Order: sequence, then structure tokens, then C-alpha cells
Amino acid sequence: MLYTDKTLVCGTCGSEFRFTADEQFHHDRLGLRGEPRRCPGCRTAAPASPRSRRGQGAIGTRELFFAVCSVCGRDTRLPFKPRGDRPVYCGDCFGRRR
Repeated sequence: MLYTDKTLVCGTCGSEFRFTADEQFHHDRLGLRGEPRRCPGCRTAAPASPRSRRGQGAIGTRELFFAVCSVCGRDTRLPFKPRGDRPVYCGDCFGRRR
């Protein structure tokens, strides 16, 4: 297949950017469908936004809940809201239970 450079419009910032023949070849080789929707600048900036980190283990963006460890009685922080019907463990006690 013969590839030629294309000029695309970024869906985020509205600026034009070039989708080169080499990038198109690489895109096809990886099996990616369609063309990029964002310019390189917006693609680079996207991982810095809190919304994009959701679900990737970024504790800093999660709400933490406070509870008391069922074994040792220490205060502990949890990434989930305790329901009250199950024991809650601090990091040390949880590690010992494994």
C-alpha cells in the first residue's frame, strides 16, 4: 500500500497536524484502526490530566477512607469505603494474612 502525508485537524485543540506516510505505515503495522484524532501535543498532554489516570492505579486521584484495623486497632487509610460487615486491615496486618 502506498502512503502519502495527510493533514488532519485535532479534535481537542482544533489545530492542523501532519499524519506522515511513515506514521501511517506504523499505524497499520500495529493494527490500529482509523486516523489519530489528536495532534502530538494533545496526545502528550493527555496522560497528565487526572481524568485519563482513572483506573490506572493512580492513588493520588482516588478518594481515601479512614478506618480502624480489625486486628491491631491502628488507624488506616483505604481506597474503598468499608461496608462494616467485613473486617478491615492495615497494610501490615493485611500482609501477614496472606
